[in-house]
Amino acid sequence: MIGCLIIHGYTGGPYEVEPLANYLRDNTDWHIEVPTLPGHGTELNLEDASYESWIQAAEEELQTLIKQFETIYVIGFSMGGMIASYLAAKYKIDRLVLLATSGKYLCLKQLGLDAAAVIGDGLRGHLKENQLFNHYKKKMGVVPLKAHFEFMKLVRFTRKYLDKVQSPVLIAQGQLDGMVPYKTAYYLDKLIHSEKKQVVFFERSKHLICLGTDKDTLNNMIYGFLTEAPA
Repeated sequence: MIGCLIIHGYTGGPYEVEPLANYLRDNTDWHIEVPTLPGHGTELNLEDASYESWIQAAEEELQTLIKQFETIYVIGFSMGGMIASYLAAKYKIDRLVLLATSGKYLCLKQLGLDAAAVIGDGLRGHLKENQLFNHYKKKMGVVPLKAHFEFMKLVRFTRKYLDKVQSPVLIAQGQLDGMVPYKTAYYLDKLIHSEKKQVVFFERSKHLICLGTDKDTLNNMIYGFLTEAPA
């Protein structure tokens, strides 16, 4: 039997990866686990959150899966990708998938373009139709500065483990990502020394790659990678 752990991103929740989780549930008999990291979810409460608690929560879920299932897959989105990489370096993971993984922090150029698009939609009266605005407006003013520092600590801590990952890995990145520079995929590819690696770019995808235009193609690609027979 197969256990699959999917880890969401910073200030997010399971909803960020829900289309992928549902796709895998519908097309496999795997056990899919999508935990909510401390302080995260639809109602954010990050005042007392720490990067250690985020890693610990994911690690405890993985340990439970390892006890129950022979084959383990781990999928991480954004910050969850860095946690997934750390876990893959520490435990025997059969397959690893990294989605818009935050090995670096911000793509200022694309962030500026996204901000301009939000302003443009606002001026045209189409703000309610702007996915980026709708996703992040609820986070405005509720994420304390301390939490941002904890996020940066997590990235710095987990980076040290990238070169210890040996699991087959799929790295997927949106080229329009305003949060994580698309070149981060090359950075991950360089530091991860797995013999089997795939790096794929999606031209139309922004940071929320599991919710974007290419989500169906992404889901199919991840399914194909995870079900591919070992070489």
